[in-house]
Amino acid sequence: MKKRLIIAIDGPAGSGKSSTAKKLAGLLGYNYIDTGAMYRAFCLFLLKNNLLDEISHGISLFLERDLKLIFEKGNIRVFLDGEDISDLIRTPEVSGLTSRISTVGEVREVMVEMQRKLGASGGVVLDGRDIGTVVFPSADFKFYMTASPEERVRRRILELQEKGMEFDPEETRRSVIERDIRDSSRDIAPMKKADDAIEIDTTGLTLDEQVNKMYDIIAGN
Repeated sequence: MKKRLIIAIDGPAGSGKSSTAKKLAGLLGYNYIDTGAMYRAFCLFLLKNNLLDEISHGISLFLERDLKLIFEKGNIRVFLDGEDISDLIRTPEVSGLTSRISTVGEVREVMVEMQRKLGASGGVVLDGRDIGTVVFPSADFKFYMTASPEERVRRRILELQEKGMEFDPEETRRSVIERDIRDSSRDIAPMKKADDAIEIDTTGLTLDEQVNKMYDIIAGN
């Protein structure tokens, strides 16, 4: 595969896009850009510095910080000013805040610009909710991953269990559903399938099956 492709993967929480994107990037020898981690890092920064009421000021301060996304051995580690915040940005509190903060136009403008710079040279797999529609509408391949609500809730609970985090099953279910509504109905860059995206329903599919399905499509073109 001579050309360094830009591969966009979108979809709702729990559809499997992050795990699939990471493994696909490793298989292709590409960089993986977890755009959600960038938003999460910003939200954690706001929380730690009591800047929730001063988002504009928070953005300017955040841009002065050293944010690094390091992808190695199929995993991504997120560092802010040298501190590994990979686990801190995955808490329910940060997840809930991220869904709200990501609707702020000024925040999205900054993040989209950062994502475009990171992926401009190609050889990247990006996952999020507006990669194929806003960030890279001319991506070489666009995938939109879905799964049943029940399956996505199950995966979210499993993720929290594996991380040893406390959670309420019913609250987790409500959080997933509410996030779907917020992400798909927001005024700015709503989550939706790009017209030319390939939809993949991951309900009942293993991670390897999801990755292989995408890889076969890419390799066959």
